[in-house]
Amino acid sequence: MAGAARDPSRYIDSAALLVNRLERLSADSYWAHQASGVRGSLLRFLERYEGEVPLTDQEIQLLERSLALGYCLLNLAARERYAGK
Repeated sequence: MAGAARDPSRYIDSAALLVNRLERLSADSYWAHQASGVRGSLLRFLERYEGEVPLTDQEIQLLERSLALGYCLLNLAARERYAGK
């Protein structure tokens, strides 16, 4: 895959938004601790992208997986928070 399909810029806005959302998880949440590693990974990708260091195809795949995992953890945290309501 080449071209726009492997262009990391299409993920950057999502990564920034997800980092912000993961930051806001309650410290009491089990999922907040789990999400901290994903958040750190996404922050490293954002810093690297902003530093104009090109990402390899393998790194872009890791970015895609980190985004998917981050959204999954955010979903689980929301379910945990609202499960009793």
